[in-house]
Amino acid sequence: MVKLLAVCGNGMGTSMMMKLKAKGILDKHKIQNTCENCSIGQAKSGISTYDIVIASTHLASQLNPNTRTKVIALKNILDVKEMEARILEILK
Repeated sequence: MVKLLAVCGNGMGTSMMMKLKAKGILDKHKIQNTCENCSIGQAKSGISTYDIVIASTHLASQLNPNTRTKVIALKNILDVKEMEARILEILK
């Protein structure tokens, strides 16, 4: 089971879109998952409970993951191909 968190500035629109795209990618590859979204402030306090965190490059640099959590800094947060490649790279 992969726990994924999508993060944006306010935790509403952009992170919701990223979450839906990430969920679609994981489902497509038949990877059991739980996907959530939140703001950068919320992510900072709960990051250690996730396997993967996705965010834009400027927000990802603000996150300090534990050794287990992998942070993916996306150049284009709506590019499904970039997101898919980065998520699958981590899950190999």
